Amino acid sequence: MVFSSEIFLFFFLPLFLFVYFLVTGVSGKNIVLLFFSLFFYAWGEPLFVLMLLLSVTINWGLGRYVSNNTNTGKMVLVIGVAWNLLVLGMAKYADFFIENINRLPLISAALEPLGITLPLGVSFFTFQAISYLVDVYRGHTKDENSWIRVALYITMFPQLVAGPIVRYRTVASQLRNRRQTLARIAIGARIFIIGLAQKMLIANEVGRFADVAFADVTILDSIEAWGGLIAYTLQIYFDFAGYSNMAIGIGFIIGFSFPRNFRHPYTSQSVTEFWHRWHMSLSRWFRDYVYIPLGGNRVSAARTYLNLMAVFILCGFWHGAAWNFLIWGAYHGLFLILERAWLASRLQCLPGWLAHGYSLMVVMLGWVWFRAESPTDAVLYLGSLFGFGGNAYIDERFHEAAIPFWYLAMAIGILLSLFRWRPIRAYIASLAGVFTEKTAVQGAVATQSLENVLRDVVALTLLLASIVFVIGSEYNPFLYFRF
Repeated sequence: MVFSSEIFLFFFLPLFLFVYFLVTGVSGKNIVLLFFSLFFYAWGEPLFVLMLLLSVTINWGLGRYVSNNTNTGKMVLVIGVAWNLLVLGMAKYADFFIENINRLPLISAALEPLGITLPLGVSFFTFQAISYLVDVYRGHTKDENSWIRVALYITMFPQLVAGPIVRYRTVASQLRNRRQTLARIAIGARIFIIGLAQKMLIANEVGRFADVAFADVTILDSIEAWGGLIAYTLQIYFDFAGYSNMAIGIGFIIGFSFPRNFRHPYTSQSVTEFWHRWHMSLSRWFRDYVYIPLGGNRVSAARTYLNLMAVFILCGFWHGAAWNFLIWGAYHGLFLILERAWLASRLQCLPGWLAHGYSLMVVMLGWVWFRAESPTDAVLYLGSLFGFGGNAYIDERFHEAAIPFWYLAMAIGILLSLFRWRPIRAYIASLAGVFTEKTAVQGAVATQSLENVLRDVVALTLLLASIVFVIGSEYNPFLYFRF
């Protein structure tokens, strides 16, 4: 069940909100939210609900023990982290290792793959469980005596399957007492609508072209390859940012404040800045639980570079059990090392547009490794980008994918992702000043009023357009379900 599906928008979400606001008291609302979260998970993964509940129970019990037993707490923390990594490893990486072991020349008898189906959102809820145990051990948060609150933290459906990755201390107080007002509900609804529009009106529409381009990399010419890469660059951003905004919006509606996950990443002027703006909850997780424990940048330069590379190889591997994800992680790690070593100071001397172009090109070429089905396909695709592909013609498949709305979606996606549009607010303020010849205070009130009206009109328009596309489109993938 994806947030942009008819079953979620027209049945699950309205029913959940009706029951949630019908029940009074935080304890009752927590039970309602937990029930609907487990139902949401069971809709796609009924068998894995038991595994999810087992993981919740183990992490809750270990958290209690770690907090109350200082002498053996570290050992139990190691056991807890190992358990969570074992769940993640068996579900996501076991067959990858078996496949590669079978390729070794000294292996005579091939091992049978386990064939375990990837549990929905396992990468996200595993990282949240690990952060809970580590933060309890470090004293950054108190252990939770309520199993329901820990279960709710790990299984909460808005951010269960694709983040953002939430720290327990971020929501601990909200699990006990949260404030719901009409203003917060309105803000949450607008954020949700923006995310839905990002997903339906941009990501899905440009994604068709990207799928065609990466489906057969052996016949692409340069124009097709660049068109497909630009389309995928927009698709993955608006798909994932859209889902994150929908999750954050639902959280606001029901009284939770989830961390922002994207902050205009394609406007970055370095790869380092890109990772401060892209999937920020994941970047912070790796920083706090991997990079800093390894020594961070408090060690020698060589050790710092090694730490960076280790973190980003792990980051790539977290995204998927395949060599191309490992290469993608190492690729970003290499540029982060180069920027830390000497490139960052050079970039600061460049005109902003040139540094921006460098960052965007590095990120886009990296997406080839991320999207391709194998390293071989990635190499072939990169070759096509630079003129070593097929003949110079536009395949019929691309004509079918590039429907008229595709051009509009591409144009809007490029404009929204490459520019921050700070002048818009000033322009609205100037309009209000023209329309209302009043005092400064009254003018400010008029400006805010005009902004609110425009905001509501835009939100309503986006909602209606998104619903039309939800009902009328059969193409509705969600990229991060594979992670």
